[in-house]
Amino acid sequence: MTAIVDSSTPTRTVTGPRRTRGAGVEARPAWFIYALLGALLVGSTYPLYWSFVMGSSDKSALVEMFPPLLPGSQFWTNVLEVVDTVPFWMALLNSVIVSSVVTISVVFFSTLAGYAFAKLRFRGREGLMVFVIATLAVPTQLGIIPLFMLMKQFGWTGSLGAVIVPTLVTAFGVFFMRQYLIDVIPDELVEAARVDGASMIRTFLNVGLPAARPAMAILGMFTFMTAWTDFLWPLLVVPQNPTLQVALSQLQSAKYVDYSIVLAGAVLATLPLLLVFVLVGKQLVSGIMAGAVKG
Repeated sequence: MTAIVDSSTPTRTVTGPRRTRGAGVEARPAWFIYALLGALLVGSTYPLYWSFVMGSSDKSALVEMFPPLLPGSQFWTNVLEVVDTVPFWMALLNSVIVSSVVTISVVFFSTLAGYAFAKLRFRGREGLMVFVIATLAVPTQLGIIPLFMLMKQFGWTGSLGAVIVPTLVTAFGVFFMRQYLIDVIPDELVEAARVDGASMIRTFLNVGLPAARPAMAILGMFTFMTAWTDFLWPLLVVPQNPTLQVALSQLQSAKYVDYSIVLAGAVLATLPLLLVFVLVGKQLVSGIMAGAVKG
């Protein structure tokens, strides 16, 4: 039998694999996605760069018609002026102590409470969780006066304890850890650990804590940033034993303000935050990716 081939039918020549947007094939983002991300990066970093430019320049640079775009040579001179004007090193040590203690405490207690609300069954669990969430709706400013009166009765005003103790645990931290742990840890894994004879604390240490590390890194970074940049409450309770933000505010208390000195101090206060971001950046990215895959 002879096969008859219709020569009039056009043939298609395949020159290579075609890129499709089907399942299993990743399409490269369009050029405007990169342009948008680049614009966001420039917009986010420019204020810090401009502060460094002005902080490394003379005070006359701020009044020029065309401000400089490149850093000057006065940065270390301005830094020495900051150190001589305010109790910089004492304030830096106070901020490190307050931010570190608050961060460790918030991460520890929030992880414990979040694990309890997510994986333990006890009476009143839902009501307590609703109460914790409801406290987030209360403005912080409403509690400043009664909290200050309480700190004064304890005799803590003027000491770092008045800044640390009210923020040892936060409702946001408990809610954040609960929402993360409720899905990332299977209930079967917790039950298997309990069946094998592990106590509640050992189950938390061996099952809950390893799974919570990415979220703990994220919560720790945000808590450290919040404690480091807090200004109003430390200004009220420790004006004579200031944190870094309170001390740097004294640079603007004079009749004439040299903003090159102020911005040099602002750059110094930002450097520890950048260091923290570099240290926990890997955990931050892994936590975000884990949440994206889970969602």
